[in-house]
Amino acid sequence: MEFPQHVLVVPFPAQGHVMPLMKLAYNLAYQGVKVTFANITFVEAKILAAMSEADKEQCPIRLVSYSDGLEACPEERNGPGLITSLKKVMPKNIEKLIEQINQSDNKEPITCVMADLTAGWTLQVASKMGLKQVAVWPAGPASLVQVSTMKNELICLSEGIPAWNSWELTWSTPGNPALQKSLFEFSVAINQAVKFAAENGTIVLCNTWYELDSSSCSMIPNILPIGPLAAIRTLRPSGGTFLSQDSTCLSWLDKQPSNSVIYIAFGSTAVFSQKQFDELALGLELSGHSFLWVVRPNIVSGSSHEYYPDNFLERIASRGMIVKWAPQEKVLAHPSISCFFSHCGWNSTMEGVSNGVPFLCWPYLWDQFDNKKYICEMWKVGLALDCDEDGIISRHEIKTKINNLVTNDGMKMNAKKLMEDAKKSVSQGGGSYENFKSLVKYLGA
Repeated sequence: MEFPQHVLVVPFPAQGHVMPLMKLAYNLAYQGVKVTFANITFVEAKILAAMSEADKEQCPIRLVSYSDGLEACPEERNGPGLITSLKKVMPKNIEKLIEQINQSDNKEPITCVMADLTAGWTLQVASKMGLKQVAVWPAGPASLVQVSTMKNELICLSEGIPAWNSWELTWSTPGNPALQKSLFEFSVAINQAVKFAAENGTIVLCNTWYELDSSSCSMIPNILPIGPLAAIRTLRPSGGTFLSQDSTCLSWLDKQPSNSVIYIAFGSTAVFSQKQFDELALGLELSGHSFLWVVRPNIVSGSSHEYYPDNFLERIASRGMIVKWAPQEKVLAHPSISCFFSHCGWNSTMEGVSNGVPFLCWPYLWDQFDNKKYICEMWKVGLALDCDEDGIISRHEIKTKINNLVTNDGMKMNAKKLMEDAKKSVSQGGGSYENFKSLVKYLGA
């Protein structure tokens, strides 16, 4: 007996992974694919709390959850303990979840597992259970083809890929050996998942379009670029955010002149020292520009509150707005935005590129340094910030780079050109559009 296709989507439980995979899941559902989306219980609770009742009612996918094994020590979810626990319990818990879904829905059992490569052991569960497998890489393709080396030398994979120093590799965190060890082991696990996918002929989906980085794409077996997902416009709702979005900032942006507001957002994990936070605040003030700044809770190291420089909030009240979390795609699409001051996470990179916005780059971790190289050196749509001798990015550096960026017409033109290319890729006849169609056909919808 043949069953209709039913896809289980399994992201790694982090904000930058859940959101793009949920956007992908929604778009599959709109094409008639039955989709169940599996989060760890802790993450599912955050997502549901952040969703409006209307979004819950219109959600086209089913949300389910499984245990991450850390209920007794939840503080470990913010560190290497999460990866360790997931590697241990996730395979058996996902297998158990699939069996439970199949028992309760025996007319439409799971037929395919679509797994985040950073939780790549899930692909092996699918293989063991005789199910189709599709891998998803939520970062840029170049970070998937980096080679590991401990030598202090430049690494160059191809003329079309920027060279790295060894300390710029995704797992490298100089000065934090415990974190570096954890990230290196994580990278090894990802490489094993990539190898497993290649050996099994598994499709590897990537949130990019081929022409943006053809050199990297050509080095990944069975890659299927289907992005940028941010360029796919839909009036239907989507979810995946861990924090409630403050939409009042959109009304504030409506009142600002065109191309006048700096948007500052550093993702879900970046943390600043109090000194660095102060320099950032004062740099924004010194720039003289209007700004919308996302300051999430715990963004200052060792503090649950944000401590601004004395009288800062009063001084910038007429031209600055600060929110805990923003509807970023809508913000970047707003005509008042002039540039994106970003940590250069891949989702943010694709969202900025899809809206033709130039970047001011301040990477924090993992692939963000790699993405900065593409933004600044390859695509020429952004400027990078430089530290002083104490490792601090000063208020004067911030002010200078902001003013240099907003007056750089060449970068603005390059950004608009990338935006046009991104839209073409996901429009009818574009490469990513056709790839997505072939994915839906493969899934049997």
